This record gives sequence, structure tokens and C-alpha cells, in this order.
Amino acid sequence: MAVPWWGQCRRSGTSFTCTSLFETAWCFSRPSSASASCLGRTSRRSWSHSEGRQAELSTPIKPKGSIPDYCLCFLSRQFLGSSPRCYSCRNLHSDAKLKDPFTLAQKDLKSLYDDIRKELFVSKEELKFLCDYYFDGKGKAIRPMIVVLMARALNIHSNRSGDLLPGQRAIAMISEMIHTASLVHDDVIDGSDRRRGKTTINEIWGEKKAILAGDFILSAASMALARIGNITVVKVLSQVIEDLVRGEFMQLGSKENENERFKHYLEKTFKKTASLIANSCKAVSILVNSDPEVQEIAFQYGKNVGIAFQLVDDVLDFTSGASQLGKPSAADLRLGLATGPVLFACQQFPELHAMIMRRFSSKGDVDRAWEYVLQVRPMGTRRAVRSRTLRVTFHFLLQSDGVEQTNYLAQRYCQEAIRHISLLRPSAERDALIRLTEMVLARDK
Repeated sequence: MAVPWWGQCRRSGTSFTCTSLFETAWCFSRPSSASASCLGRTSRRSWSHSEGRQAELSTPIKPKGSIPDYCLCFLSRQFLGSSPRCYSCRNLHSDAKLKDPFTLAQKDLKSLYDDIRKELFVSKEELKFLCDYYFDGKGKAIRPMIVVLMARALNIHSNRSGDLLPGQRAIAMISEMIHTASLVHDDVIDGSDRRRGKTTINEIWGEKKAILAGDFILSAASMALARIGNITVVKVLSQVIEDLVRGEFMQLGSKENENERFKHYLEKTFKKTASLIANSCKAVSILVNSDPEVQEIAFQYGKNVGIAFQLVDDVLDFTSGASQLGKPSAADLRLGLATGPVLFACQQFPELHAMIMRRFSSKGDVDRAWEYVLQVRPMGTRRAVRSRTLRVTFHFLLQSDGVEQTNYLAQRYCQEAIRHISLLRPSAERDALIRLTEMVLARDK
């Protein structure tokens, strides 16, 4: 029986084997001279928080399933850069307390939604109300916060003051506008009735007006982008809109082959979620530093944090209630989408394969898939365990570790993000971006 590609790299000392489909691997073996030879471009100096010591990644908590015994091979060149890389994990950074990203970015984000509403000014009252609907200051504003912190960190790295350039501030605003417009359109495509804890635009005003509102927000973002006056920045952020559309088309399809299916999922995740963060980070770097390597650091941080963010979001669809998420739980299954937890669970429960291919459209598919991913089921075998006070009989339970493995995968992406951002000169903003990776992994909504 063929082993899925993400389980084909078994650890053996410091060597590893990877399928031909994927050229990049993350190797979880102990440090050695052999692993150092795999570093390639990553051998450049990494700054620590205080004394410029080498910043290395901490080992995450490993799941109980098969992944701890594996060297995960799951990313192609398009996800982790142009050259194969292998590195070992040690302790991360000497400072016990990192800067809080929300506190550092608060001043710059304070007027964000006011600035957006000014961009969306229009005389027609109803259109203005639709466009302002989600810009009420109650969103997480994760994307503009990352852009602001990245811009300040890059400015300091480039021997400037940490103050934002006007173009960098505009990119932070544009990133939130593009994101919100994509949510409005997504809700129309998915027929969603809840978003950010309130009724969606399409549910209140109908699909036609919702589509027009999303289009208007995108047009206002495009106008603001043009005013920056940098053709390279325009090209980089235009790529985001293309990726959003291509990602949505990818979401409409599925793959028969298990290996191709996971690759398809990760690529779709990049295009729909991570591309906006990655390219926005790259855009602010372009305005302050012409070094392609510095621009790549910004892009790679945004990409890896973005993918990790979506992986955690896919987990929360199974583990958090609707009141926490601000939208219905199990929404992805009901839309026919097989996300990370389901794809990992399919390794243990092949019966999920048929459900995935028919996009959970048969009666009872959603409930059964939910059980396979999340719910424990008695296997009928019993074992007696005696304690000092009582004798307890336990069932052996069979449970998918799809959620656990998806969380572990998100940890690996966050480690990669930290590895890249640690190449920048020490600053409070850089440290806050490192702290942000912990917050991405720990979030519950």
C-alpha cells in the first residue's frame, strides 16, 4: 500500500529521502554537520534579541500520531523558496518576554478604519452604508498590524527611523480593504449568513448589492494603490487579487490522488489567505530597501504566517463553537471542503476518500466526517486499571489525530516564519512579529 507523500520521509540519523514531487523538506533530526550542509542560503547570520547570537528555532510539541517519527516532506519550491533547506531546532531567542504586537501597532492602527471610510466616501447613502458595514473597528485587523510591524522592522533594519512612510501606511490600509472585499465576495459564493459575529451583507441586502459593494471596495483600494506611485508595488499587490481569484477557483475543485490533494490544499491556502499577507509585507519592503534578499525575508515571513493562520482557522472550524468564531462551525464541511484535519484523518480512515470526492454531498456525510476527524469511538476492547480507591474499566478508543497533526503543521510554518524574520536587525517590532507567531498558534477564534 502506497504511503502518502507527507509520510514518506522517515528520519534516519541526519539523512532523509524525499519524493520527487517535492524538493524541500523540513528535517526534525538532531543537529549535526550533515544538516549544516543543507542550509544553503539560510546560513546567513541571524540576529538574536540582545547580543546578535544565532537565533534558532524551538522544537514544537509533537503530536502522538505518526508525524514525530517522520521527516515531513510537504512543501515544493513554490512554498519554501528556491533551494532545498534542512535545519535543526534548538532553543529560540534568549529574551523570555517578547513585545506585544497589538500594543506596538495600536498607534498606527488607531485611525485605520477612519482612513478606510474616507477612501470609501460616496454620495449614495445605501452604497456607503454597505461599504462601511465591516469597517466598524471590531475586526481583528491582523493583516494591517503585520504590515505596520514589518514596515517598522524593515525601516530600522535599513538604518532609518522606525516611523512609517506614507506609502507603507497606505499599504496597511489597502491590505485590510482587499481582505474585506474578498470576504464580501466569499460570503456570496458560499451563501454565508454570518460573518464577524453579525449578519452578512448578502443576507441583508442580497447578492447583487453585496457583489457591487465588494467591487467598490476593491476599486477604492486600487485607487489608493495607484496614488503610492511605485509601479513595482502596484505589480506586487495586483498579484494578490489574481491569487484570490485563482484560489477561489481551486477551492471549487478537488483532486483524486491523495498526494496531489494535499498539494492542492496548500497551494489554495497560499493563494486565498497567505498571498495577501506575503505580498503586502514585500510591498512595504520595496519602499524602503532595494535588496532582493530583504524583500524575500518580508515575503517569506508573511507567507508562512499566513499559511499557519489558515491552518489554525481550519482546526477551529472543528474545535470552536459558532459563538467564538462569529460564524457557523463545520462550515467548511458543509461547503464540501476538505481541509487539513480531514486530509490527515483520511490517512487513518480511507472511507473519508469517497466523501471528499463527492464533497460531502450525500446525506449524513458531514456528520460522519466530523466524527472521523474529531469524535472518539469505542472499539469494544476493554482494559481494567486499578487505583488506590477504585477499579476503572476503559474502552480503547480510536480517534483521528487530524486536528493534532494540522496544529503541528502550523507550528512548522511558524518556525519557518521566525527563521526568516530573525535575519533582520533586532528591534521591538521584529520581536513583536516573532511573538505574533505564538499568538497565531494559540488563538481560539
